[in-house]
Amino acid sequence: MSVTTKVYDVNANEVGSMKLNDKVFAVPFNEPLIHQVVVAYLANQRQGTKRTLNRGEVRGRAKKPWRQKHTGRARHGSRRSNLWIKGGMAFALRPRDFSQKINKTARKVAFCSALSAKLEQKDVVVVDKFGFENNKTKQMAKVLENFKFDKTVLIVLDSADKNVILASQNIPNIEVVNVDLVNTYQIVVANKVMFTKDAVKKLEEAYTDGNN
Repeated sequence: MSVTTKVYDVNANEVGSMKLNDKVFAVPFNEPLIHQVVVAYLANQRQGTKRTLNRGEVRGRAKKPWRQKHTGRARHGSRRSNLWIKGGMAFALRPRDFSQKINKTARKVAFCSALSAKLEQKDVVVVDKFGFENNKTKQMAKVLENFKFDKTVLIVLDSADKNVILASQNIPNIEVVNVDLVNTYQIVVANKVMFTKDAVKKLEEAYTDGNN
């Protein structure tokens, strides 16, 4: 059975319906795969450039600071020890690569699975178009009010719309992304996902190309 969804205007009035591709919006929920893809995405955002000095790299004499016994003080072998202020660090951090590889098919399945789950939970909204005349914040605020969105919202556009992007910048917990760049992590963390009608079409074309 084909999946359909309502299409709204920016005033939250129903203006029609849209048939959705089952290969994108009716994929079984695969939590382990979604988790794997999200963890890999977050790991790939890490720069891995931290570096600290070990006891062989800090400045200072290697000479024993005082004799071993009969001083009334704890024994020490070097001022470079990690026990001293400005001493070297035990298990010093080194640059490393945190990146994880996920194959293209797994990423695709995870994305469609996460998106299908959002649709099933009624957290996906499709709007005909935004059609903002200017980039005033109050326009986007009004749209969110009309749909009663009060948590994190991901807006997916079919193409860069300067007015929509600028109108959203000063509103917390809202992210605007082009459909070509949207990923599984963004879908998962958003409470609501709002697509333009043309963005849905482009998404279906991209994710079903060669598989029909």
